[in-house]
Amino acid sequence: MSTDKSSQTVIQKIATSPLRIVRYISAAVARIFGPTDDEYPETGVQPFEGDIPDNKRTGYDEP
Repeated sequence: MSTDKSSQTVIQKIATSPLRIVRYISAAVARIFGPTDDEYPETGVQPFEGDIPDNKRTGYDEP
């Protein structure tokens, strides 16, 4: 009786394995090609507000 049950369990796992693989792959494809879920703010172009380094700090000589 336990052999019959264990063989049924093995057969059921073999039958459901391809379905699980297809679901796993299709979920990945849906995530790749689906709409983005990024929560980044739309900032646009930002002006440069930094300091331009002088030649002493960069190592470049003036021509």
